[in-house]
Amino acid sequence: MPSLKDLKNKIASVKNTRKITKAMQMVSAAKLRRAQEAAEAARPYAERMNAVMAGLSASVGTSASAPRLLAGTDKDQVHLLVVMTAERGLCGGFNSTIARLARVKANELLAQGKTVKILTVGKKGREQLRRDLEANMVGHVDLTDVKRVGYANAQGIAREVLTRFEAGEFDVATIFYNRFQSVISQVPTAQQIIPAKFEGATTSALYDYEPSEEAILADLLPRGVATQIFTALLENGASEQGARMSAMDNATRNAGDMIKKYTTIYNRSRQAAITKELIEIISGAEAL
Repeated sequence: MPSLKDLKNKIASVKNTRKITKAMQMVSAAKLRRAQEAAEAARPYAERMNAVMAGLSASVGTSASAPRLLAGTDKDQVHLLVVMTAERGLCGGFNSTIARLARVKANELLAQGKTVKILTVGKKGREQLRRDLEANMVGHVDLTDVKRVGYANAQGIAREVLTRFEAGEFDVATIFYNRFQSVISQVPTAQQIIPAKFEGATTSALYDYEPSEEAILADLLPRGVATQIFTALLENGASEQGARMSAMDNATRNAGDMIKKYTTIYNRSRQAAITKELIEIISGAEAL
């Protein structure tokens, strides 16, 4: 049985922890609003750009004149996995779900005899994947000093991915991130960005393009890669704040339960000590 002093110190320690988790919850709630607005504002642009490129790709098809970013390398032997996680923890299973999805995909590809290369964005994903896939890691993008993720950050990541593709380092590139749905729901997502894939790109509207569809696609596809990465970063930002807000709320509630538990034990121990002292005093008085 711990002493009264130990129980008192535990109660004080848990109260301090509760103050910290409550403060982090409030900070995440404030950041979540901005991050959610940014993610939702980016979705219409990304969807419309995807629709435009889908129509163009349906016209071009897989002809010899199609850009490499659309047609690919005619192989799928080397895969680049771009795993985007947070720079900090204390956000529940946010980082773990992304890393788990990427790990499952990597193991599937390796089992098929494919070559897997991993580019991490955010140190938490790097820390988790390094345990069993360190030999496959080829690069890392550090966003620790970035206070607010912008399009320039997405352009930098896209530039590195495109440079590696042009150098023939991989055939297929896939990004991994969490798509924001609500504070308690973030969906781990894997999205192929090279070669470009567009859902519903079956037929194209009858438009005349100037310059040609191939020339327009050659200009739009690199921007499309940067846009997809930027959208993923914004979705990740909102998901991270939502997950952290939920995790800190649970931590605050748990701290409150622990305080109640320790307070009950403290009061019982204190009452037992007082009762023991009274019995000793009464017994001594009767002995006299």
